[in-house]
Amino acid sequence: QGQLVESGGGAVQSGGSLRLSCAASWRTFGDYAMGWFRQPPGKEREFVAASSWTGDDTMYGDDDLKGRFTIFRDNAKNTVYLQMNTLKPEDTAVYYCAADTAYYGSKWYTGDVEVWGQGTLVTVSS
Repeated sequence: QGQLVESGGGAVQSGGSLRLSCAASWRTFGDYAMGWFRQPPGKEREFVAASSWTGDDTMYGDDDLKGRFTIFRDNAKNTVYLQMNTLKPEDTAVYYCAADTAYYGSKWYTGDVEVWGQGTLVTVSS
């Protein structure tokens, strides 16, 4: 397995936006569904979003995330992105990129995916 390297985290005020990027080191990027999880301070990891292999299908952890966040990918650049708008203090978390050959099924909701990045911290201040 290759590596996933996240970037784009940082500090932002409530209502602001950030775009996270995740670059994969392997050539067969298009064979993997890609997604994002997050772990808020003192809480369990939660599913944020996932994209199918071509990006034509996406899913989100809940309707609130679906309304504010957008996952998209560029297979030519081996990169998946998470555009986060209208950020709230409760979005503060370490955000992890993940990859799995499967897209459909429960793996993304349970977090049972194959490859994980190291994480990038997002801090939203009120």
